[in-house]
Amino acid sequence: MLLARSVTLLAAGILLTGPALAQTTVTRSETAASGKSVRLVIVPNLKKDCSTGPMPEIRVNGAPKNGSLITKVGKLKTPAKFRCPNKDAAVQAVFYQSKDGFTGSDEVTVDVKDSDGNVQTQTIKITVGAGKPDAKPDAAKSGATDL
Repeated sequence: MLLARSVTLLAAGILLTGPALAQTTVTRSETAASGKSVRLVIVPNLKKDCSTGPMPEIRVNGAPKNGSLITKVGKLKTPAKFRCPNKDAAVQAVFYQSKDGFTGSDEVTVDVKDSDGNVQTQTIKITVGAGKPDAKPDAAKSGATDL
């Protein structure tokens, strides 16, 4: 009897805790020109089924040693190759900018919680090189902090 009651209480406790949220870890690389801003992370407020969800949350766990981060909120249309193509979405983005004149390596670690509640830890290794004075910014990763 006591064993049956313990099993029932344990099962009820498991049900009350709710589903476990997925957590993954990713390490990737980016390049940046010294003193120029580069977008590191952009997350839409779209759920897995492409419906609108809450704004994603981004938390910095490891700040850069040779630069700074800027977070911005805005709206964008998702790219055609995105899992929810051509959909207007609110987004949260993180940009990195090195100290003027710095060249070398830097690193940032952020936790990204998407609209479905999944958390991904991203460690981003940044290679900062000398900027090219007449280079035009890449359309996908503009040198400005525009989304």
